[in-house]
Amino acid sequence: MQSDPSAGEPGLIAILRGVVPERVLGVAEVLYAAGFRAIEVPLNSPEPFASIAALAGAVQRDCLVGAGTVLDADDVRRTHAAGGRLVVAPNFDAAVIAEAIRMAMQVLPGIATATEGFAALRAGATQLKLFPAATYGPRHLQALRTVLPKGIDILPVGGVAADQIPDWLAAGAAGFGFGSELFRPDYSRAEIARRAQLIVQAFRDARRRQDATAIPTTTTTGGTS
Repeated sequence: MQSDPSAGEPGLIAILRGVVPERVLGVAEVLYAAGFRAIEVPLNSPEPFASIAALAGAVQRDCLVGAGTVLDADDVRRTHAAGGRLVVAPNFDAAVIAEAIRMAMQVLPGIATATEGFAALRAGATQLKLFPAATYGPRHLQALRTVLPKGIDILPVGGVAADQIPDWLAAGAAGFGFGSELFRPDYSRAEIARRAQLIVQAFRDARRRQDATAIPTTTTTGGTS
């Protein structure tokens, strides 16, 4: 994960449930300015593939765009056709993972248990979405991390507040997806910008504190023998 403010935070996914094509580029602009580098348009939004296509044709190259609430392989193909390169699912479905991999797309299947997690990894996933995060909490993630392979990124999604980010990072979260905590159709552009900046700053502050505590301290004593 990058910590340079100018580079953005690819571990943070903005979930724009309910966004409309006419508004999606304006929302994406403030999200990108705040530091988000991944944008998901859930497929139960109005005209989701039109929004994905608009984003894919306009956002910066370092911003990953795609679909959420992807439930079958046809949704994967339609997302790819619209220019999306990210597939996010609320559940584990081997066919969704296989189709996303076949099309060289980044896939993030939803899991809640060790059984689902291992099944998703066997199907080819290399990162996982813990969903709904608010139902399970950081201790659940910490327990999953003890059995899932090291190096597998797990992103809590669903009900994570900015002030909870440190607890989730301490439990082993690699990043987060933010939905209603960040965007609702009735939020103004200024409100979305405020929320995005708050989340990104909270994430960066928590990462800095985590990195600082991970650095071992040494003491030097003088004298010769």
